[in-house]
Amino acid sequence: MIETALQSFQFPFMQNAFLIALLVAPPCALLSCFLVLKGWALMGDAVSHAVLPGIVLAYLAGLPLLLGAFLAGLTSALLTGWIAENSRVKRDTVMGVVFSAMFALGIVLITAFPTDLHLDHILFGNMLGVGAGDLATAGLIAGPVTLILALKWRDLMLHSFDPAQAQVSGLLTGLLHYGLLVLLALTIVATLSSVGLILAIGLLIAPGAIGFLLCRSFGWMLVTATFACLLAMVLGIWTSFHLDSAPAPTIILVLTAMVVLALLRRVRHTRAA
Repeated sequence: MIETALQSFQFPFMQNAFLIALLVAPPCALLSCFLVLKGWALMGDAVSHAVLPGIVLAYLAGLPLLLGAFLAGLTSALLTGWIAENSRVKRDTVMGVVFSAMFALGIVLITAFPTDLHLDHILFGNMLGVGAGDLATAGLIAGPVTLILALKWRDLMLHSFDPAQAQVSGLLTGLLHYGLLVLLALTIVATLSSVGLILAIGLLIAPGAIGFLLCRSFGWMLVTATFACLLAMVLGIWTSFHLDSAPAPTIILVLTAMVVLALLRRVRHTRAA
């Protein structure tokens, strides 16, 4: 029984899958808390879809795909923020227009300029095909992003709760706002090779939702979200090996189940009180 349970850890491709999961889980979980707090859940959706044309253009230009993905994601995030702040259109409407237009542009480019790019790997990731280069890229991005969020979480929390109070307190609210968007774009790039564009949305929403449902303080929300994301990714990869299923969708299903359990616990606790 124990030997069967540990079998998945014996294969190099599974070891790489577990390793990249441990690398990308902390920044995704920490960011998800701020996205949930600010009501920016759709922002992760928008940026993840918007990187597709950047990937195609980078491929056609002979540039690193991750560079194209980052520039496209950052451009869409900044454009969304600028339009929302300088027009009467609500942010969710702007995000819907921007991310759908960018995603459609990516599909048109792939159709108009046939390439060797595998669209399935871009959209859904290829966690079992992760190599040393992918691990190095994920680590170089995830490490600094996690460190910045861990050091500046109080400033970002105040800005998320009350931007006016943050400005009065002397914080550079513009830097915090756009800095958070840059970190979001970087994190999506870090998850590109593992879970892909579409499933990255789940990693940027579900952990924060779990922390929000289970915790009363934001500090514990960050800790709970990180632990939940790490547990879900390891459990999802392990389960996918024994079920012979794709790891990334299995991870999202595990996260979804955890959200449901957290919601049921919250409802039960509320009724008991």
